[in-house]
Amino acid sequence: MRTRRAVRLVFAVKRGWYRLRYRRLTLGRDVEIRGRIRLRRGVRVTIGDRTRLNKLVRFAGPGEVRVGADCLLNATWIGTWTSVTVGDRCLLSDCELLDNDFHNLPPEQRHAPPGPLTRAPIVLEDNVWVGAHALVMKGVRVGRDSVVGAATVVRTDVPPGVVVVGNPQQTVKKFHD
Repeated sequence: MRTRRAVRLVFAVKRGWYRLRYRRLTLGRDVEIRGRIRLRRGVRVTIGDRTRLNKLVRFAGPGEVRVGADCLLNATWIGTWTSVTVGDRCLLSDCELLDNDFHNLPPEQRHAPPGPLTRAPIVLEDNVWVGAHALVMKGVRVGRDSVVGAATVVRTDVPPGVVVVGNPQQTVKKFHD
């Protein structure tokens, strides 16, 4: 009983410290910061109730990140120029979510500042699991209850209730047949 209270106190102190350090960070009730958080370049981050953050979780860019309740982020890197939305009960392993390309594609524009065509929002619906070293790219929606396998590059939308793996992504299992 005492140990549980001590652990809750440690998490409360960490939440308070991060709220003071990052004014653009909003933390829900009972968020557990087991590692560290880093916010860069003006990103606005909202983390839902009872979400756990392990190791170093990084957020960067001028956009907005919303993480739902009861999630686990483990050494995740989220780069946003528009928005990244993570639903409730999601598991994000050591992966990257990037809603932008950072560079223009046409050869004559590659050294110009990134334009609007280089970015699009990312949405992970509820109960999505993204494996280690996966890369979720701009404009992607990953459907509810889906799994993105380790080291997968997700360039197009993922339907609900499937497992995708590989580069390019391929659907290898459907949960609701």
